[in-house]
Amino acid sequence: MKFVILNSDYPVFIESVAKQDTSFLSVTYDEQTKIYFDKFFGTANFYSKNLCLLGHEAQDFVINNQYLQKKWLVDHDLSYNKILELFDKNRILRTLKRKFYFSSDWYYKAILAQIKEYRPDVIYIQLMAHISPVFLKKIKKYCKLLVGQIACPMPSLNYFKDYDLILSSLPNYVEKFKKAGIKSEYFKLGFEKEVLNNLSKKDNFFDVVHIGGYGPVHNERNALLEKVSKIVPIDFWGYGVNNLSSESPIRKKIHGESWGVNMFETLYNSKITMTKHIDSVAGEYANNMTLFEATGVGTLLITDEKKNLSELFKIGEEVVTYKNAEDLADKIKYYLDHEEERKKIALAGQRRTLTEHTYTNRMQELIKIIENYL
Repeated sequence: MKFVILNSDYPVFIESVAKQDTSFLSVTYDEQTKIYFDKFFGTANFYSKNLCLLGHEAQDFVINNQYLQKKWLVDHDLSYNKILELFDKNRILRTLKRKFYFSSDWYYKAILAQIKEYRPDVIYIQLMAHISPVFLKKIKKYCKLLVGQIACPMPSLNYFKDYDLILSSLPNYVEKFKKAGIKSEYFKLGFEKEVLNNLSKKDNFFDVVHIGGYGPVHNERNALLEKVSKIVPIDFWGYGVNNLSSESPIRKKIHGESWGVNMFETLYNSKITMTKHIDSVAGEYANNMTLFEATGVGTLLITDEKKNLSELFKIGEEVVTYKNAEDLADKIKYYLDHEEERKKIALAGQRRTLTEHTYTNRMQELIKIIENYL
């Protein structure tokens, strides 16, 4: 099968790659994508790479990466005049006069050009909010199966009506879709083994870390972390700290933002990390990337109790759970004092992830799902 995978990344990360790597802007599209995906941000090219290893054809496009999209157009001999022919000329000219690389309309046209050239069997959209329902209708005729993946706050169910299939790592979402007559399947997140080949041990080893977002959507978790950090020392990395009060203990121990391979390396050089799900989205279910990122690099994960967590890991043997802030602080203190027990659980969690929760495993599961619908 042939897959086109459409994804979007945080603009601040995209800009950081362009600024930090001096060769990024001057090389070809293929070289640019290698530089970019080798940063291991989000799911990077983990889907396409593992689909190809399994004998399929797959191509990732980061739709909001202006540098990659512009380079693809240039490398594929699609000049600005050609873009203007495909588009509303006046709108594009106004955009160019403002010295923007492209408007949202421009990247839609780049996506359409990429899909037309690649002619996939499956179009797989990972960040569905960046693709409008109007545009979905345009691209649907260029594939056999239009698939979306979602585990973030859900828009109206009408938004999903043009998809042939919706996948989610949240069982409660799958149930909601099916009740609404929308085809949906449960599809878990995972970990990419290749990440481990790019990590090294550092001298500044951390006891307890948290890496994530601290914006308004995370306020419930912020309150928990603030309580715990008053009891045990925690080092923080992440974005959205302006949402926190000036007296927040998180602000006092924040080291800045940490993305991709740097995030993995911080976890790799830490004894313990913790996570808490956004209850308004996840409900009773365990579902976030930290579950697999932390265990994948061999860090002890302490996570909030969820009813399906035991389907992913053995609780108390591969991961540790907590009930509230006081319980979390007690668990952290216990496992810092019991080093061998901490190492044993962390190693067991890593074995489980590297055996059952890799992206190779996930793409094998994905192929079975797709074959049933294609």
